[in-house]
Amino acid sequence: MRERIPEPPLPDEITARDLHPAARNELKTLSKENAEQVARHLAMVARLVDEDPARAHEHALAASRRAGRVAVVRETLAITAYGIGDFALALRELRTYRRISGNDDQIALIVDSERGVGRPDRALEEGRAVDRASLAPAVRVALAIAMSGARLDRGETELALGELEIPELDPNRAFEWSPALFAARAAVLEDLGRTDEAEFWTHRAEVAASALGHDGEYDEIIVEDGLVDDIEDFDDHQAADEPAQASDQDADEIDATEAEAEADEALEAGAPEAAAASSEPDASDEGVAQEGESDDAESDR
Repeated sequence: MRERIPEPPLPDEITARDLHPAARNELKTLSKENAEQVARHLAMVARLVDEDPARAHEHALAASRRAGRVAVVRETLAITAYGIGDFALALRELRTYRRISGNDDQIALIVDSERGVGRPDRALEEGRAVDRASLAPAVRVALAIAMSGARLDRGETELALGELEIPELDPNRAFEWSPALFAARAAVLEDLGRTDEAEFWTHRAEVAASALGHDGEYDEIIVEDGLVDDIEDFDDHQAADEPAQASDQDADEIDATEAEAEADEALEAGAPEAAAASSEPDASDEGVAQEGESDDAESDR
């Protein structure tokens, strides 16, 4: 029997109610006590992810050891792994999250993680395989920016600019995603030596960011220098984008699916020996590979 890995401490003031209700809803398949602890760890991730990514990752790992079959837990672990630069773990967790949830809402992070492990070609393949029309606008914009970055990795600057030519690229309107999209376009134009255009988009990014300084209150605003007209409330739009509830798959089924997917990927890359190895537990995964073993049994009590 494996020795249980100590969990990072949880402050007394952190409760399950500090976690977003949609995420708490995904934990209903767990026992009450286990759901409480997982929720507290996820709440700590939300608190720490910007200021202390390494500690946030520790809490995400603790949550995954308790609830490895829950989509939001695997998604959270992927995000924290990406945050500390562990792109290989981020990719594995993102693929698992996508299989459990059936969602493509983290496709931009998959593309960026492929870039992180030095595979811009694979990053572009991942991005092209998704039906962009089915994505929420914010996800579609994030994907365009990630795809543009992959083009830059390949030295394809003109094509990088083309990846950003999407309907959301409207200099006269600002949404939550607009500053990043405008800034990305400005950076590529700068690389192309089109300085005047780059300055224009840099300015629009600054104006959009300034106009959006309303604590996320608005979904869409018209951007004019010195004039902002409020159009739609953000809450209704965000509610429509709640994450899907976790699948009820058995832990063994998930482990088998992961092994098959990793084997397929290794074979595609021309490495049959790596495919065979992928079916073995990864000792470096700090407990994530344990989810089909004793920790899963404890989490479901």
